[in-house]
Amino acid sequence: MAVTNPPPGYKFTEKHEWVKVEGDTALIGISDYAQAALGDIVFVDLPKVGKSIKQSDTFGTIESVKAAEDLYAPISGEVVEVNGNLSKNPATVNSDPFGSWMIRVKGINSSELEKLLDPESYREFVSKLD
Repeated sequence: MAVTNPPPGYKFTEKHEWVKVEGDTALIGISDYAQAALGDIVFVDLPKVGKSIKQSDTFGTIESVKAAEDLYAPISGEVVEVNGNLSKNPATVNSDPFGSWMIRVKGINSSELEKLLDPESYREFVSKLD
């Protein structure tokens, strides 16, 4: 599977979720590698606004024509927004995985961010999976 260049400003988990901090909130989604491995995405189940999530715990599921996978929180926080477009058109994750965020959280703990992979480290990690 091809390794794409993850954009700067993102942090990654080894389970292929990403987080991008924007001010006092952060967006969470899945990487290009993850969407390619899943194939055509047909459904995304996300938490409700107000739900607290903990780093490494599941916060939802994503389903493709091939499989259903849990989504794991790269950081802890409170869900303040859910990308409603994904319920209508989940395949946008395939065409734009870094633009198709899933949830926005507040209450970011910077020490959790330090445990995540930067784009270069993530690219190296993914290159060893093929």
